[in-house]
Amino acid sequence: MTVLEGDEFACIRIIGRANLHSSLDFKRVVGELSARGCIVFLIELSQCSLMDSTFLGVLAGIGLSLRNGNEAGDLRLELMNPNERIVELLETLGVIHLFRVSHGGRPDMEGEEREHVANARSKQELSRISLEAHQTLMNVNPENVAKFKDLARLLADEIRKS
Repeated sequence: MTVLEGDEFACIRIIGRANLHSSLDFKRVVGELSARGCIVFLIELSQCSLMDSTFLGVLAGIGLSLRNGNEAGDLRLELMNPNERIVELLETLGVIHLFRVSHGGRPDMEGEEREHVANARSKQELSRISLEAHQTLMNVNPENVAKFKDLARLLADEIRKS
């Protein structure tokens, strides 16, 4: 993951697989950028080969929170250049409406893109974010309950035991 930050915008480039392990860092980066006044998040996906349900649930949660706090219409989350597989997943899980999706070139922004180094995560942190992400997907689209209820129950049990 690389980050290019401006005054009120950021472009986050996801490289490779967007999965459980990268979802925690992604959520943290977006939170830090938001706290510094960022209101436009461009998520550049041309080099993202796959997005798992945990990462998608985290992304949906961010999309919901930006949408809910967006009375002035100035907050935005845009997915740029997702491949067909990712778009199909967004549609299948019923969350595509949370995002603006665009295809085309890279955003024209000045600044230095910095690589974000992932932090080590405990099994409990990973279980917790995965549970939260899947609950988000189930809340956004009731059709997802059948897909994720068993996983959510397993993750909740795992968290309680630790």
